[in-house]
Order: sequence, then C-alpha cells, then structure tokens
Amino acid sequence: MSKINQDHDGTLGRNNIKYMLHLVHEYELTKKKKHATYRFVTDFYNFHKLKRQNFIKYYNRFKLTNGDPNSLLPAKRGPRYNKSEIAHLIENKVIELRSKGYNRSETFVILKDQFKEFAPLQSTIYNIYRKNNMNKLRPLQIEERKKIIKEKAGELAHIDCHYLPKGIIENDSKRYFLVACMDDATRITWAVVSPNVQAIHVMFASLKILNTLNYRYQIAFQTLMSDNGGEFGSGKLAKNKESHPFELMLQQLGIKHIYTRPYRPQTNGKIERFWKTINEELLEEMVFDSVQHLEDELQKYLLYYNEIRPHSSLDGKTPKDFSDTCERIKQPIV
Repeated sequence: MSKINQDHDGTLGRNNIKYMLHLVHEYELTKKKKHATYRFVTDFYNFHKLKRQNFIKYYNRFKLTNGDPNSLLPAKRGPRYNKSEIAHLIENKVIELRSKGYNRSETFVILKDQFKEFAPLQSTIYNIYRKNNMNKLRPLQIEERKKIIKEKAGELAHIDCHYLPKGIIENDSKRYFLVACMDDATRITWAVVSPNVQAIHVMFASLKILNTLNYRYQIAFQTLMSDNGGEFGSGKLAKNKESHPFELMLQQLGIKHIYTRPYRPQTNGKIERFWKTINEELLEEMVFDSVQHLEDELQKYLLYYNEIRPHSSLDGKTPKDFSDTCERIKQPIV
C-alpha cells in the first residue's frame, strides 16, 4: 500500500479514510462469502493491487481500536531527537564494543537492534575505529572475543519457546508457538510449530528438532540450556526430573540439562536474538493461509538462515559453511 499524504485541511486524509473503510467493508464481505464479485480474498487483493500483509496491518489496527477511522491512516512520526547527543551515545557504544573485540559487522547488528533507524552504517563504524586508533584489534582483544563462542559443534544447545501472535493463521483464532534449538558454536538452528507449550508437546517438538540437527547437520549435543519454564522441567531444583517428559528425553539421549538464571533471558541471548531475526525476516505482519502454509514457509526460512544467509558473528560465513569445518564434541548418530 502506498504512503498516504495529508494536506493542511485534512481533505486528503478524510478521502483516504473513506477509501480504506470501503476496502474494509469489501474485505469483510469477501471473507463471509457474500461479495458479489470476489470469491476469495486473493481476488480482492489482486483487484485493488494490495499487498496482503500491509492491508492486514491496517485492518488489525482498525479492529483493535474498535473501528477508529484514524487507525486506517499511517501513524505519525514521534518527536525529533537531538542528533548530536545520539551520535555521541552511539560513538561511545561503538568504542565499548570494539574494546571487547567485536568487528564492524557484529557491531552493526548489535546497534541496529538497539538503535533501530539511528544505527550507524558499517562505514561510519569503521570511521569511528580509525578516529580512535581502533581499526586493528590487539592480540588480547582477539583472544577475548574467541572465548565468547563455544569452539565445538554440539558443545552447547540453546532451546526456547516463542509465542506467535493470534491471527497469524487466517480464519484461525488459536494461538500457536514455535520451539527452536540453536547450536552455540555454529549458530545452526531448527524450529517447529507447536499447538501449545505443554511439556509433552514440547518434548516431541524438541525430539523432532534434535533428530533434524543430527541427520541434516551431523550435530549431536553434549549439553542443552533452557529457561526455567514448566515445559522444560521448572529448573534445577524441581523434584519431577524422573517423571517430566522433557527431562526424561534428555536423560535417554545422554544430554546434560542446564538452566538460565531466573528472570535473566539474556543468559540464553543467542536464541533470543534468533527470535528477533525470524520476526523481522519472516513473521512480522504476515498472515498465513493455514498451519501447513506456516510450516512450509518456516522450513524454507530455516534452510535460508542456515545455508544461505551470511552471519556477521561467523565472519560472514553461513552456519552450514562454518559447521562443515567445525570439530564435533560428540559423534552424530547415523
């Protein structure tokens, strides 16, 4: 959908609201199979040359505001900020990250997540390095940076559950979830859709993921880290380790289970970052035709994420390429 411009007296805004209300009316008739022209919503989108995800964004906002017409217009920009103060703050952050051994690609990813549209370009980050005589890392900084990443594939897995927004499946009000597991060393990640986060469902989803990582990428895990949620066994002090489905599965597979510190999600930061990435690149403002459609698109995205998409934290390699030369902590089951 194109950007809507408004004039001083609001005429264009009012006209655009009328047009959007007309689209909403036609869309709802089509969904109810009562429209005289359109049999399917795809016919409606094609006729009006609309992108589904863009229209649904406005439509959902319209419904959430109980039909407020102004919700059909683009949101106004927030206040302007003092650019010099932001620039000074960002420069200090670049220096701080560089002193920890991060390169400009990694710094860019971190600042993009933190500062959004204010994040500097990689060329700007490099200029800050040069200005502060930091364009070359000292040997101690390089060694410190290497310690952050596990060296062997399978040494540590990060696992987590992620809530998907209601309405992500068209004509389906149920809430769905993703379960994902990431190898710390290679960043190879796999995820599946789950109907809920009950322990038995999470156990079966996790087993499916671990099998996929084993057979497709030859990664078998020594240790697995989760949060303290009930689906994962409720933490190291829980008394149900001999009966909990997830704990029993790990015991059978010979995988040690460790937990994040309570109320400290950053302990499992790598998988938390994956959720942000997949939201930005696949899920945000999307509506899927069915659960099967979501699962198909998820699998395509995971192949892209693991085997095509370069990762700055891996010096520009894909996780698959990095994995191919990475030593294993355990031999995979063939």
